[in-house]
Amino acid sequence: MGIVNIDEDLHDQIRKASAVSCRSINAQAAFWIKVGMLAETNPTLSFNDIIARELHAAGVDARHLKAVAT
Repeated sequence: MGIVNIDEDLHDQIRKASAVSCRSINAQAAFWIKVGMLAETNPTLSFNDIIARELHAAGVDARHLKAVAT
């Protein structure tokens, strides 16, 4: 594990996003880094495709769940 120096404005955005997604600041930054790496190495995939592939790889099966209509 190491230290990453980031801009204060980016850190503020990570802090805000972490509150919305119920992640720690470090977990939010790690999530964005991982998704960014996957996007760079799979440029034809959308964000949703990347997330779906990662959920499938982790064994998550949400096909039986229903979305709540608003």
